[in-house]
Amino acid sequence: MNLLIHWCHTQFSNIGKIFRIASFEKRAAHQNHFLGLFWEFLSPTIQIVIYYLIFGMRLGGQQAMENGVPYVFWMLIGVIPWFYMSASINAGVSSISSNLSLISKTKFPVEILPTMSVIRGLNGFFTMMGLFLCLYIGTGHFPDIHWIQVIYYFLTMMLLLISLAMLNSVVTLIFRDYQLIISSMMRLLFFVSGAVIDVSANPDSWLTKLFMLNPFVYVIEGFRDALLSRAWMFDHIWWSIYFFGVTFMILLTGVYMMNKYKNYFVEYN
Repeated sequence: MNLLIHWCHTQFSNIGKIFRIASFEKRAAHQNHFLGLFWEFLSPTIQIVIYYLIFGMRLGGQQAMENGVPYVFWMLIGVIPWFYMSASINAGVSSISSNLSLISKTKFPVEILPTMSVIRGLNGFFTMMGLFLCLYIGTGHFPDIHWIQVIYYFLTMMLLLISLAMLNSVVTLIFRDYQLIISSMMRLLFFVSGAVIDVSANPDSWLTKLFMLNPFVYVIEGFRDALLSRAWMFDHIWWSIYFFGVTFMILLTGVYMMNKYKNYFVEYN
């Protein structure tokens, strides 16, 4: 518990540094591209169009979903958080290994590197979600009290991503093939996390219950619960308890491993 308290203190005491460096790294990554930061929005937009053509136009996805909402809106509610989560996880895996030179040359709080990798993509997420909400509201889907849950599910998403980034970044240093494993797993998880396919269509199915064990499903279905006004967060109390139990276990494991190996990180350079 003391390790977790120390980790939290390190994060909050360096919050300004986290956002400044994350913003700088994001600009630096696109400085040689003609379209610059616009690629953060253009790339996922192209993918969204492709997925809609495949799943929305060709594979029977043209029907209305919950509350008569067209499939394209139902899909976007899931795909936008997924793109952000996928990008953050892939960035978090290499957040320490790609900065070993920085760690070895300066006195830098290595614990904030995984958090920076998650923060880096927030502008893209907010922009994509903002554009979607403008389109969603503009077509007659007006906000109601359920929408306030978006704040809750955003915070749960951030907690999950930071926890995974903390654990994955340390494991990658010890076992370098782990980064390739995570990259391959994310391709599979895209189809079983409910982003474009309704994994909760048959609640009594054992396969659906298996999918519900995936923490990403909790986040994606949570955003849909909020924006489709179909349920409250406390309607799934046991699912919430399971999600936070798994997430905190991942976080505690990551914090423990970070504390155990951080003095040896430079040896992996």
